[in-house]
Amino acid sequence: MNFTAVNQTDDCLEFSCPERSVSFPVYVFIYVAAAAVVLLTVCGNLLVIISVSHFKQLHTPANILILSLAVSDSLVGISVMPFHLIWLIESCWISGPIFCSIFHFVTFQVTCVSVHTVGLIAVDRFFALSYPFVYSEKISPTVIYIATLFNWMFSLIYNFTILFINGNFTDLMCPGECRYIIDEVSSLIDLLVVFLIPCTLIIILYTHVFFIAKKHAIAIRALQVHNNTEPFKNLMSDSMKSERKAALVLCILVSAFLMCLLPYYIYSLIIQFTNADLLYAKDVTIMIFLLNSSINPIIYALFYPWFQRCLKLIVTFKVFYKDSSLINVL
Repeated sequence: MNFTAVNQTDDCLEFSCPERSVSFPVYVFIYVAAAAVVLLTVCGNLLVIISVSHFKQLHTPANILILSLAVSDSLVGISVMPFHLIWLIESCWISGPIFCSIFHFVTFQVTCVSVHTVGLIAVDRFFALSYPFVYSEKISPTVIYIATLFNWMFSLIYNFTILFINGNFTDLMCPGECRYIIDEVSSLIDLLVVFLIPCTLIIILYTHVFFIAKKHAIAIRALQVHNNTEPFKNLMSDSMKSERKAALVLCILVSAFLMCLLPYYIYSLIIQFTNADLLYAKDVTIMIFLLNSSINPIIYALFYPWFQRCLKLIVTFKVFYKDSSLINVL
């Protein structure tokens, strides 16, 4: 993800952190608000991680992918968001060159993992609805674990390579600055790998998922008309509602992700073809993207009953009871 792509220069310009332009109470309020956002992001995603990891009933292929997304979102809250918010508030990088390199590497890593995980969720839902019998027979939690591990390892190797070949793992940086270097070829490759290809795949697959779910709903209604027994009607109605709700929740999750992702990459494309000063637009689009990591747990809490039940068990410390992992949360 290209936050501040620049050209490498030999001269280090003089730089000093600007003086604070707001009153002390406002300054404190901004830091408290930033801390609240970070805390919401970390705690919300940790609750998702504990829920899916602890309760065996939730060890399904779809939930394993949600677990992977929650891990990458929690890393945003721990390793990216605090440094970036301090950078914005102070208008100056105060954490030194080593943390600057780590910051950019983790940012690239979690961005790549998140986008590809959402892509895997789209693939998973497409096969689950298109080929349900093959999916139930072939796609086990082990298969998804392997796919998830491959996703993380690919992102790790890819992002280390793209940063290393552009000479980013050095401490040759002016005090107060945190920049990274990426040439035009690497930038284009990154745009394709992290944005255009996966997002195109996500949109195409979810369009298919929408039409498949609609066809299933029509077929179920037709069966209800031909079979007038009350138990059958209730069973079909519950099945249809469950399937449509699951598709709706994942659609909301993916839509929120794309809405948070698109502004930054639209900005990235615009800035390459114009010399306009869009510094504030950059800051806004980056924050919108990072806030997606805070939004995801809220979506789970609002729309997933299993997460609501897990949340009650966690906050009441019932997860420490013997055999609590076997509790029915669905």
